Amino acid sequence: MGDNDYVRLLRHATLLLKIGALKILVDPMLSSKDEMDPVQNCGNDIRIPMVDLKIDREELSRILTEVDAVVISHMHRDHWDAAAQQLIEKTKLIICQPSDAEKIGAQGFLNVLPVKDKIILKGITINRTKGKHGTGEIGRKMGEVSGFVFKNDEVTIYVAGDTIWCDDVENALNNFKPGVTVLNAGGAQFLTGDPITMTPADIIKVHQQLLSTKIIAVHMDTVNHCFITRSDLQKLITENKLTHSVFIPLDNDLIEV
Repeated sequence: MGDNDYVRLLRHATLLLKIGALKILVDPMLSSKDEMDPVQNCGNDIRIPMVDLKIDREELSRILTEVDAVVISHMHRDHWDAAAQQLIEKTKLIICQPSDAEKIGAQGFLNVLPVKDKIILKGITINRTKGKHGTGEIGRKMGEVSGFVFKNDEVTIYVAGDTIWCDDVENALNNFKPGVTVLNAGGAQFLTGDPITMTPADIIKVHQQLLSTKIIAVHMDTVNHCFITRSDLQKLITENKLTHSVFIPLDNDLIEV
């Protein structure tokens, strides 16, 4: 992989980022296929994750050892599951939103760093951003969520987290002007209420807001309440002539940035 910066999708929203000298694991869901109960109230009973990781346990162990820190955008189990809590060393640096720090510490992690606004780690500035995990009552039930912007002099990567298009995302795009924006797509939804993650229409709004950003769409084909598939999104991206701006990686794909 050399010294180039990259975003590597392991599965769903689990990312391995390299920027400068920093390696970060984002939102680890490390369970084996079918290990967890389905998301409820979404019209099906498909167990999750719906697919296995495409790396073996030896490579996973190496990744968990090598990363400088783990970033948790919020504590829903498709972003921070029991397997991750078991497999990640309790001394590993865990970066999170302030409202989750006490809970993560109670899980036995000894090096928890809540980010209110920003921190600097190995020469990389990490800013926390906000988002909206849905609208109305569903959005309130989903709780607080965060995104994170990773920046040095060469590259800026915005990982928006579990959010729909909203003022928080617009502000992050305007303030940081990221070269790369990772969006949690899939149009996750319950039987009632609006989507709680990005729909194709939301992704197009992100593109229109910042034409220069390379969008990487993840968070699909893994959890049973995400009803927009990669093939659905690819079709709409092609129809809207955005194939040079929106990239849809498969699991274990690596995109240099």
